[in-house]
Amino acid sequence: MSSRRALHFVFKIGDRSKTVEFFKNVLGMKFLRHEEFEEGCKASCNGPYDGKWSKSMVGYGPEDNHFVIELTYNYGIGSYLLGNDFRGITIHSKEAVENAKSRGWPFSEEDGIYTVEAPGGYKFHLHDKDSEGDPVKMVSLASANLQNSLEYWVDRLGMNLYDETEKQATVGFSEEQCKLEFVDIGKKVDHAKAFGRIAFSVPKEQLPTLEHSIKGAGYTILTPLVSLDTPGKATVQVVILADPDQHEICFVGDEAFRELSVVDPEADRLLQEALEADKSDEWFAKKGQSKADA
Repeated sequence: MSSRRALHFVFKIGDRSKTVEFFKNVLGMKFLRHEEFEEGCKASCNGPYDGKWSKSMVGYGPEDNHFVIELTYNYGIGSYLLGNDFRGITIHSKEAVENAKSRGWPFSEEDGIYTVEAPGGYKFHLHDKDSEGDPVKMVSLASANLQNSLEYWVDRLGMNLYDETEKQATVGFSEEQCKLEFVDIGKKVDHAKAFGRIAFSVPKEQLPTLEHSIKGAGYTILTPLVSLDTPGKATVQVVILADPDQHEICFVGDEAFRELSVVDPEADRLLQEALEADKSDEWFAKKGQSKADA
């Protein structure tokens, strides 16, 4: 369905400063917008937490035509236990490979693909080649049963099937967009505490129909259609789904999201101010404690 487009993947991060360094100086991405929130999100964008949190969008270009990363930071959480659900994001970038080498960022190499880990353990698979279009090419997730995944993503959500083997399949809404790969791991998918979320946009008018279709087929709806406010920016409508392996999926109304996601020239300044104002590590240290591990 060409009217649907891949938007971003959400990571929960514990060390915001080191994470910013990785995405800017290793991957070579730019921060596109930064937003602070005083209480938890109605659609659990920051996970099951009610306190203060922030959202930072980072990528290689505007969200209108690039797949980006959403970094959610909960002020009281220092780390998140990883599961086996997220297998990595594929990026085509000579610059990122060179950055990892020149900055001494740890990596492994196999068949010309360099794998690096962001703080928190999230893997990125770097191809040492120039990109055609958006450098972010694919998100890879685990599947307990590949056919069940394809039935959901292709038959129910309307994605195209681009490649399939016995244990792997690649799907997407269009050839030009970031693809989604599923790898059959032959066992239950464990999301642990760091469970991510992938987001797509659809025309706003399609959201009620999508929700009704998923509910009618007996699949999970995590958050029924709801409006989300961002201070000083557009209000968007979203519905949060879960596939057979409980991978979280956000569908957002495209029209308002395009307004919300305009690149903010003040993003770096706002992020830096938030980093400087964040005294949470010092507060815990004075108490002789560490931040909580999720």
